[in-house]
Amino acid sequence: MPYRSSSNQEAMNIPNALTILRILLVPVIVIFLIKGAFSKALLVFAVACITDGLDGFLARVLKQKTVLGSHLDPLADKALIVTSYVTLSVLQVIPSWLAVIVISRDFIILLGISVLTIMSVSFEIRPAFVSKVTTVFQFLTIFLVLVFKELPGYGNPDLMKAMYWVTALLTIASGLHYIFEGFRLMNNE
Repeated sequence: MPYRSSSNQEAMNIPNALTILRILLVPVIVIFLIKGAFSKALLVFAVACITDGLDGFLARVLKQKTVLGSHLDPLADKALIVTSYVTLSVLQVIPSWLAVIVISRDFIILLGISVLTIMSVSFEIRPAFVSKVTTVFQFLTIFLVLVFKELPGYGNPDLMKAMYWVTALLTIASGLHYIFEGFRLMNNE
């Protein structure tokens, strides 16, 4: 019989199940986008966004924060954001430069985590405030793009251009924050 620690038994809880659901919804969204079923993609994307807010809320309220959840949640966000931006960029629904900025930031963060791990620098994965705001704007941008794609007469091109730029600037600011934080951690070791 395999050994199970109590922390592993507690790892599968409602918040973590919602995070896994969000990961499982990612390919569904991409398939709907590729097929041009934007209303279905919008619905599934909205559900995924709701699970993102709900899993964190429930983890705090139910006191069910786990190490697994602290790693899965940002990965689920990255999977949802990166695949949505890549797919919408390939479909020429959003500007490719925005997708490059979003993906580059996430790549830089993962590279930084890898470097810190290789250097045996101890660190805790906690999203910074600017990162949380960035994630909200990245989700909101995708949401509005899908809404306006489904309801083309209601879309405001100036609003979307502004959203693209705000999202890009927040993404860059968040990336720079993590770069500076990574250098600080390396210099303190």
